[in-house]
Amino acid sequence: MTLLLLGLVLFLGVHSVAIVAPAWRDAQARRLGGRWQGLYAVLAALGLVAIVVGYGQARQAPVLLYVPPTGLRHLAWTLMLPVFPLLLAAYLPGRIQAAVRHPMLVATLLWATAHLLANGTAADLALFGGFLAWALADLVSLARRPARPKAELPRGRWNDLIAVVGGLALYGLTVGGLHLWLFGVSPRG
Repeated sequence: MTLLLLGLVLFLGVHSVAIVAPAWRDAQARRLGGRWQGLYAVLAALGLVAIVVGYGQARQAPVLLYVPPTGLRHLAWTLMLPVFPLLLAAYLPGRIQAAVRHPMLVATLLWATAHLLANGTAADLALFGGFLAWALADLVSLARRPARPKAELPRGRWNDLIAVVGGLALYGLTVGGLHLWLFGVSPRG
């Protein structure tokens, strides 16, 4: 569990610099240029690896905190439906992105909530609760700070359709076996 927590602190910490110290972050990005992005990427990657390995280790000796009712699994499936379309919409400018404003963060909120409803170990609470708290903090922070330009594909008339169809296809693949293959757990039970 220690490695999981260390990974969460590193990964979410790097992603929280703009939340807690936006002026410092912008100054470092200007001062270091591409090295800032490289350092950010390396630290985030190390954090992600620690999360994956740490969560895998924690699953070997789970500490059960609660047993979710079976019905919550269906609610979790429902909450997961828009997650992949929102993830794609984050990079495909269109009406979805304009309406949601921060589709990646909303997808993270839905993903984390769905997984907290369906899982009840201490590692689940740390992983999904950590991402839920971070996404909420980032959404609040974004309302208070000026928008920064982001890399995205050009605006296109088919972007929303691509996001929805592609996202639902990814959802189907995930439920159909990809989740089991990647994580060793079937969302279907």
